[in-house]
Amino acid sequence: MKKLFAEFFGTFWLVFGGCGSAVFAAGFPELGIGFVGVALAFGLTVLTMAYAVGHISGAHFNPAVSIGLWAGGKFEAKDLPGYIISQVLGAIAAAGVLYVILSGKVGFDGVGSFAANGYGDLSPDGYSMASALIAEFILTAFFLLVILGSTYPKAPKGFAGIAIGLALVLIHLISIPITNTSVNPARSLSQALFSEGAHLSQVWLFWVAPIAGAIAGGIIHRTLFSKD
Repeated sequence: MKKLFAEFFGTFWLVFGGCGSAVFAAGFPELGIGFVGVALAFGLTVLTMAYAVGHISGAHFNPAVSIGLWAGGKFEAKDLPGYIISQVLGAIAAAGVLYVILSGKVGFDGVGSFAANGYGDLSPDGYSMASALIAEFILTAFFLLVILGSTYPKAPKGFAGIAIGLALVLIHLISIPITNTSVNPARSLSQALFSEGAHLSQVWLFWVAPIAGAIAGGIIHRTLFSKD
């Protein structure tokens, strides 16, 4: 249960910090943090919680990461359901809190896209479904390669959280204009549930592509880089 609570709170922090920065601070007049600030916020959430609870649960905070670690031989299949449920619940709880806070703003007239992911008309810069699929697949695959490589027994000790957090920053710097960046099915579902657009109808892509990419990354690491 400690592992599941760690995954719940870690995923809550990821969504609350990352999506919260996009909802509240990205477009604030003159002082907004913009794409770079949001990318940093997502990376910082993972970095901070990796050191806070990583020793308890492994700091997945992402169904695709859990599945990718299983594909890479670093996680047992029997633990997947509990982890994924905890991650999804943590993400939804964070999105709900963000909704409550946002609705308390003077003159509140709706949440808009609510930092949800999308393609086509729902892409921040109008990228197609194919573009979104390719980007999410590749970025998640490389995310798993960074995770598995930086936590490998022969890697320098104590720096994995930094490498993983910075990898997530880079991923967001690349793909916010394309899909608003997912690489995390729980994060995509939570925001789509509260958004005012048709994001929920597109959330399937943000489960399929990251999970497929994570499996590919896990298999590549296990086949080419791991001596286990």
